[in-house]
Amino acid sequence: MYFRANEGSHYCGACLSEQVERSFSKEMSRTPLSKDDVVAVGVSGGKDSMVLLHLMNELAKKTRAKLIAITVDEGIEGYRDKSIDAVRNFVSKLSVEHRVVSFKNELDFSIDDMSEKTFVERHPSGKACTYCGVFRRKLLNKAAREAGATKIAVGHNLDDEAQSVMMNVIRGDVIRMKRMGGHTKKGGLIPRIKPLKNVPEKEIVAYALLNGIPYFDGECPNSFNNVRRDVQTIVNDLEAKYPGTKSQIIKFYGKIRIEEVKGEIQSCIKCGEPSSSSTCKACELLGNVKSK
Repeated sequence: MYFRANEGSHYCGACLSEQVERSFSKEMSRTPLSKDDVVAVGVSGGKDSMVLLHLMNELAKKTRAKLIAITVDEGIEGYRDKSIDAVRNFVSKLSVEHRVVSFKNELDFSIDDMSEKTFVERHPSGKACTYCGVFRRKLLNKAAREAGATKIAVGHNLDDEAQSVMMNVIRGDVIRMKRMGGHTKKGGLIPRIKPLKNVPEKEIVAYALLNGIPYFDGECPNSFNNVRRDVQTIVNDLEAKYPGTKSQIIKFYGKIRIEEVKGEIQSCIKCGEPSSSSTCKACELLGNVKSK
């Protein structure tokens, strides 16, 4: 039995699976699929993205939309190589097209090429995650566009979203807060959807186990001592003491979120990819990486 503390209710395995699927369907009803859609699913091999791929595949069968699984390889030995193997095995069973795009091929640089000390020296935030996140978003959008995708689906769960809201509050980053709501297709940016954003992380784990969905359970060796990890601890502590906190954070954000970020999308003068300024953040950071 699974216990939802915020509801005070117990769920059997079948009922919990139904709740997860219902949440997924409700979110997808906001951006329904058709036979003309090509959905690029960002699949890292972790629990969230593998559950997302499973659910999107079931939906695609009904709507006749096309699915393409896209994995970004940051070049982290002993971590990403293992997760890619898990993805390849799963997409083979589902008969879903799979594309892998790597930092090394696209940027001539991998995360393993630099030490944490070098990141600290070359960027104010001093974290590998700063570089990794920016590059991953860029390459996922590029690969999805080249695949003719009409939507990009990512596996962000309730915990991820609540943490992101709190991180933006801590940083006072209103622009990034607005961007959490997604964007319409413009200037080469493919619309992003988050079908699992209202599903708690532990329920995704339970769903994967209950439905025999394989996933890679490794942890990135660089994901330590960062703001998200600290915020994760704070939010989890609050959730344990005040059940429902994570959902309330998301509801609060939904009520105060203003319109989508305004302003023209430009083409980066260096790489040609979409950017809010003349040089995209990825090229700016890449310059730090390659500087002597």
